[in-house]
Amino acid sequence: MTAVESRPAGVLAEAPGHRPFGARAKAFVALTKPRIIELLLMTTVPVMFLAAQGVPDLWLVLATCLGGYLSAGGANAYNMYIDRDIDALMDRTAQRPLVTGMVSPKECLAFATALTVGSTAWFWVLVNPLSAMLALGANAFYVLVYTMLLKRRTAQNIVWGGIAGCLPVLIGWSAVTNSVSWAALVLFLVMFFWTPPHYWPLSMKVKDDYERVGVPMLPVVAGNRAVARQIVLYSWVMVAVSLTLQPLGYTGWFYTIAAAVLGAMWLKEAHALQGRAKAGITGAKLKEMRLFHWSITYVSLLFAAVAIDPFLR
Repeated sequence: MTAVESRPAGVLAEAPGHRPFGARAKAFVALTKPRIIELLLMTTVPVMFLAAQGVPDLWLVLATCLGGYLSAGGANAYNMYIDRDIDALMDRTAQRPLVTGMVSPKECLAFATALTVGSTAWFWVLVNPLSAMLALGANAFYVLVYTMLLKRRTAQNIVWGGIAGCLPVLIGWSAVTNSVSWAALVLFLVMFFWTPPHYWPLSMKVKDDYERVGVPMLPVVAGNRAVARQIVLYSWVMVAVSLTLQPLGYTGWFYTIAAAVLGAMWLKEAHALQGRAKAGITGAKLKEMRLFHWSITYVSLLFAAVAIDPFLR
């Protein structure tokens, strides 16, 4: 018996087809994890401005954003299909459409496949083949490498699995230039080193959920001190990498100042978390979510600086 089948009677009492249309439509949108995709697009569009050294073709921006949403949405729907057993046992995911029965597993699988095929064709025809292959690669990496191979097997899951979330940077650059440059690779690395210290604080907050279902997120297998030490290490590397764009000649004074100030603020929060962890503080007083929320602000403002910098050079 799967975790979904073991939920209390009545949770799946109604067949998906008998649900109201509006609720069903909302459920299918939820399968794509829109809030996560917003963050991905927040890194894609500014890179297009940097690649164009100004305002890129607005139709191209729209086509890239829509294609990116469909591709990432397909990957997220596959993720919900694969993880539906553990989603049913975690408080954070207990209201997802497959767990509540609003969408059936077959419907979810068909939806994910349609989004993946459609987004690849969209990119190929309306953007370029390189962007299509990068988007398909991000989809496949998230589903096959992170969700199926790493997530339930290693505490390094989010480190290497996070590569999928870094690829939108390359997609944005390739959409404009039909190539990949060192600037795009630097920003790719910024996102690579950003992902673990972004996600580990959230994992610390919901550690019990992951422990309950046997997913070895780092906070489950290591103490708060060890996790905080890793957060600080990744944070320093991330900030250092973010400051290499100017020496390479891709950005000017505005981005460099923004990256330095934002990086200093990030490091202050990361070291503060480490200090609380070293002091043995737990529970609400650990305030791990301060860094999680700041990490979203950080990446939003950093990439806004990426977009603005070409106009001030």
